[in-house]
Amino acid sequence: MRFRALFGVVGLLLAAVTVDAFAITQVKSVRLWRAPDNTRLVFDLSGPVQHSVFTLTAPDRLVIDINGATLGAPLNVSTSNTPITSVRSAQRTPTDLRVVIDLKKSVTPKSFTLAPNAQYGNRLVVDLFDQESDATPPTPTPSVATTPAVPVTPTQPAIKLTPVPSGKRDIVIAIDAGHGGEDPGASGSRGQHEKDIVLAIAKELQRQINSEKGFRAELTRTGDYFIPLRKRTEIARKKGADLFISIHADAAPSKAAFGASVFALSDRGATSETARWLADSENRSDLIGGAGNVSLDDKDRMLAGVLLDLSMTASLSSSLNVGQKVLGNIGRVTPLHKRRVEQAGFMVLKSPDIPSILVETGFISNANEASKLATASHQQALARSIHSGVRQFFQQNPPPGTYIAFLRDSGKIAQGPREHTVRPGETLAMIAVRYQVSVASLRSTNGLKTDELKVGQNLDVPATTLAGQP
Repeated sequence: MRFRALFGVVGLLLAAVTVDAFAITQVKSVRLWRAPDNTRLVFDLSGPVQHSVFTLTAPDRLVIDINGATLGAPLNVSTSNTPITSVRSAQRTPTDLRVVIDLKKSVTPKSFTLAPNAQYGNRLVVDLFDQESDATPPTPTPSVATTPAVPVTPTQPAIKLTPVPSGKRDIVIAIDAGHGGEDPGASGSRGQHEKDIVLAIAKELQRQINSEKGFRAELTRTGDYFIPLRKRTEIARKKGADLFISIHADAAPSKAAFGASVFALSDRGATSETARWLADSENRSDLIGGAGNVSLDDKDRMLAGVLLDLSMTASLSSSLNVGQKVLGNIGRVTPLHKRRVEQAGFMVLKSPDIPSILVETGFISNANEASKLATASHQQALARSIHSGVRQFFQQNPPPGTYIAFLRDSGKIAQGPREHTVRPGETLAMIAVRYQVSVASLRSTNGLKTDELKVGQNLDVPATTLAGQP
């Protein structure tokens, strides 16, 4: 009897172990995101899996074998504007799921799994890189998973670029809209997503900068897709950027926190607890957005330190300079969180050879600020204030060989941009005469729809040129 009892206990234990060992994971859903050079598929899982990926030709297909998994829901996803024609699946065995991606053309796949984090469960990420793209597939980086949605890349309005004289290049501004794709960033109480708001501001800022002769703005992302933090600065470098501006609208632990801020890099700690918290929050973006097993820390700290020592001094000085000018202009259209440029270890600013600033346009966690940030008029005002600060900085510090440096060195810029506070009795025409600029340029620079002014209103006065010269 004793042996029978013991045998029974052992049998039960073995049965329990067997059930655990062969626990089946469900594939709950799939989401798709399209970027300029790749398509990302994210499979949401109820638990961990093993997987393998291979391609087939004639016709082109990608096969994803997910071991220890079954299909928990139909894999419905829109494939428009992607190299994918359809997604289908079948159970090869009761515990092995095969997903087949039918393709319009061949792609280079890269796949990885992500462990659960504070926001999301297990995920399988499959990136399909366009083969005709010159871009090299980056090391995978995690992206925030949200409810199934089809990303729509808004059509860019045509931007008219004014050519500059031969041999006198444009000043290039790289504008980085934070987050994107599976990483929505912070969210407001009414469902506003940081990634959408900052992209709208970035596009408006690009439009304004590109309307000015001698300047050219480039976006690091033009639609709703995720870019790893380090790749953002790589894009800026490839574009030949003279300045990198990263735009955000973050949340704060306290919903009462409000006001805009401007940040520059610090490799010696943060200037405030808020700066430290925001930097930590932004630096986690890669973990949320899809960095796989890549560490967020620089692997070669000695090399990083040498590079910082060699070039950071001048770059940081310029960053603080342009940051202060941008902050001063932003303070004229929205309250400020701090009246000085703060510093913290933002990874996206770690480009020693390019002056870089991060603009927090406001706290989306504050209901009032979230409502303002979602309006086109406030987005335009914020973009205009950033543009004014950037213009002021480069009028005073134009890079050699640029059209703006040519204007300054040839004496064609009599005075850089200035600010004017409207006094009682003043009209737009009177202010235009005082500063020798046109009424139309005053209207355009300040986004005025009428000539009506208010006492105490601050106006940007555009740069003037010597008489008779362009």
